[in-house]
Amino acid sequence: MNLLRHLPNAMTCGNLLCGCLGIVQVFEGKPLIASALIGAAAVLDFGDGFVARLLHVSSPIGKELDSLADMVTFGVLPAFVLFQLMGGVAFSFNPANGTVTHLTNTPTNVGWLPYTAFFVAVCSALRLAKFNIDTRQTDQFIGVPTPANALVVASFPAILVYQHQFSTGLTNPYVLAGYSVLMSLLLVSELPLFALKFKSFGWSGNEIRFSFLGLAVVLLLLLKFAAIPVIVAVYILLSLASSVLLKKS
Repeated sequence: MNLLRHLPNAMTCGNLLCGCLGIVQVFEGKPLIASALIGAAAVLDFGDGFVARLLHVSSPIGKELDSLADMVTFGVLPAFVLFQLMGGVAFSFNPANGTVTHLTNTPTNVGWLPYTAFFVAVCSALRLAKFNIDTRQTDQFIGVPTPANALVVASFPAILVYQHQFSTGLTNPYVLAGYSVLMSLLLVSELPLFALKFKSFGWSGNEIRFSFLGLAVVLLLLLKFAAIPVIVAVYILLSLASSVLLKKS
């Protein structure tokens, strides 16, 4: 039991390690592997809290460690992935090893534009720092959670490799720069979003959560990687609709 009580923090450290390894993969020109590491980190990020509740162990250091790990994996790493993707208008991917190569007949000099990706890192830091001290976020989120943005960014290389039919705009640095700025603003916005935290597993009181999860599963089965940006967009829209309905009631 003494060893088990450290399992949640060990999982959080695994999340952090995924972020560090992912940054290395970006520098080596392998954004697809970096994306897979973001996915693995998201599982660990969800799992550490679940395991902590299951074992009835929690500590202030665990909360701080979680934010520090998330900053690297869901803040810095997605920024570097976006920075790399904005380095050229189009890329040629090798699915066998996840490497990316600039097309020789495509301009890659887009000036300062790729640096807009680092707004994501800055706003992720602000989002995570705010989360630790904001008492309103015990049963909801204020602003888009950093893992949601990270998973969207992680889907981009996978879509380019495996679902090129959905890749319109993903090779356009101006579209990616626009996404970086928009999502950065949503990260630090006062937008109320429902949390996927179940106090009970009954339908009553969890209607929006079950509906969202069901729709997410259907979208994943139909669209695979291309479903991830759609799911996050649906999540934001459902949260807005729920907020409006609550205010009216």
